[in-house]
Amino acid sequence: MKKFESVAANEKNPKWQKMIERENMLNKKSGDIRTEFERDYTRILYSTAYRRLKHKTQVYFSPVSDHICTRIEHVNYVESISYTIANNLGLNTELTKAISIAHDLGHSPFGHAGEKILNNIMQKEVGESFWHEKNGLNAVDNLNLLENHMGEKVNLNLTYAVRDGIISHCGEVNDKILKPRKEAIDLKMYTKPNEYMPYTWEGCVVKLSDRIAYMGRDIEDSISLKVLDKKQIEELKRVLNIGKNMNNSNIIGILINDVCENSSIEEGLKFSYEKIKLLDKINEFYIKNVYNSEKLESTNRYFKLVLEELFLTLYKTYDKERTIEKLKEKENIYPKLISSFIEWLKEYIKENKEGKNRKLYSLKDKKDYAKAIIHYISGMTDKYAIEMYNEIISF
Repeated sequence: MKKFESVAANEKNPKWQKMIERENMLNKKSGDIRTEFERDYTRILYSTAYRRLKHKTQVYFSPVSDHICTRIEHVNYVESISYTIANNLGLNTELTKAISIAHDLGHSPFGHAGEKILNNIMQKEVGESFWHEKNGLNAVDNLNLLENHMGEKVNLNLTYAVRDGIISHCGEVNDKILKPRKEAIDLKMYTKPNEYMPYTWEGCVVKLSDRIAYMGRDIEDSISLKVLDKKQIEELKRVLNIGKNMNNSNIIGILINDVCENSSIEEGLKFSYEKIKLLDKINEFYIKNVYNSEKLESTNRYFKLVLEELFLTLYKTYDKERTIEKLKEKENIYPKLISSFIEWLKEYIKENKEGKNRKLYSLKDKKDYAKAIIHYISGMTDKYAIEMYNEIISF
C-alpha cells in the first residue's frame, strides 16, 4: 500500500462529497467516461485563460530565446512534478493535474511585478487587494466562459476541491510541513495569500510542487540569460552542492525523491532537514541575485507605465449608465482597446440581462467599474498589454 492511499481524494474519503461539489449540475453526455476531476481538467484546458499563459511572464519578460520558461511551461512543470509525487504516495493524480494547470490562471501580465502594480491600483481605487491566487479563483468562477451543449456561454463551474487548490496554492512561502485543513470553508473567506492550508492532500502536493518547479527552472533561465555572472554561478554551485550538473532535472529530481521519502500522513508533506536548509539558501540567493537584479528593476518600471496607462485610459471614460456610450466616443482614437473592452464588459455587467453567466459589475458603481478594468487587464498577455499601450501612445 502506498503511504497516502488511505487519505486520497476518492469515494472512501469522508470529504468526498464536498470535494466534488459544484455550484450547478453539469450536463453529462451519454457515454461520458470522465471522472469529475477529469471533466474539470478539460474545462480548464479549453479556457481562454489557460491558452494565454503561453504569452505571460514567469520570471523573465519577453525573452528572445524560445527556451526561456513562460507561465504555461511553469504550470505544466507543476503538473508533472505533482503527478510524480501524488502517484508515488498513492494520492489522486487526476485532482493534482486539474489544480496544477489552473493554479496560475489568475496571474496578470508581467508576472509578480504586474501583480503588485494591479494591487496598488485596486487598493487605491476599490479599497481591496489583488493577488493572483484570489484572481485565479475569480477567473474560474466568474470570468472564463465556455459554451454549453445549447451554445450558451456559461461559467466553468468547477469542483470545490479544484477551486480550493487554486486559491490555496501559494508556493512563494517557506512552509516546513503541509497538512490539509479539516474544514470546508467558503473560499470567499480568504483575505490574503496562504491564509489557509488546502482542503485536500492533493492540493498540498500542488502547493509544494509549485515551489519545487520554480526553484529549479528559474535557475536554468538565470544562467541562460546571463543574469548571473561567473562569480554568482560559482556561489550557487556551492549552495546546491551538486557538482557540475546544475540543471533543472537534477535539482527537481533531488527534491521530489526527498519529499516522497520524508513525508507521512502523521507528520505531513515535508522535506528533510537538509533539503529545507538547501531551499532556504536557494531562496536567499534568489532574492539577492535575481529578483533584485538591475535588469528586472528596469523592466518593472516599464510594466508600471504600461499597466497604469491602460487603467487610466479606460477609467476616465466612466459616466455611470452612460459609460458604454462614453467608451464608444473614444473608439475612433483607441479602436482595438475600446472595442475589445466593450465586448468583454458587456458579458459581465448587471445591466445586461442576456446570457447565463454570472453578472459581476454595476455601471452605477464607480468602484465596480474600476474592478472590472483591473480584471480585464489581468487577463491580458504581456504582448497584448504592450500592443494596447502602443495604441494609446501612437498617432
